[in-house]
Amino acid sequence: MSDAASAVDKAILVTPEQVAWTDSPVIANAKGALLAGDPSKAEMTVLRVKLPPHCKHPPHTHPFSEVATVLSGRLGYGLGETFDTSKGWVLEAGTFAVVPAKRSHYIWTDDEEAIVQIQFVGPFGIEYVNPADDPRQG
Repeated sequence: MSDAASAVDKAILVTPEQVAWTDSPVIANAKGALLAGDPSKAEMTVLRVKLPPHCKHPPHTHPFSEVATVLSGRLGYGLGETFDTSKGWVLEAGTFAVVPAKRSHYIWTDDEEAIVQIQFVGPFGIEYVNPADDPRQG
């Protein structure tokens, strides 16, 4: 959505057909879509993320609290600095989760795609527990 103005400045309506998916810069083979806000600014931002089957996103933190709702599929979700699916949960569509700022967490998908809506007050930031896991390095 090219006109993803500040979510507090004006009313915004985005239908499923209007969601403009682009390649995610931080999750391999995933797609992202900006629905509202500017992630580079200190304002409310709403994103959608489309995660492919068998996706594994390593432990990381954000400088903000992250509010996530699983819209479709199932999302594996764990807390901690070590990727361990046996210590996480599988969130069904409709599940709502909040991760506090600077709390290490990781995600994965099983045999199906998952779509998750994420809301936060920016600016956006991500730090990997293991810097070698950062797909932007290299």
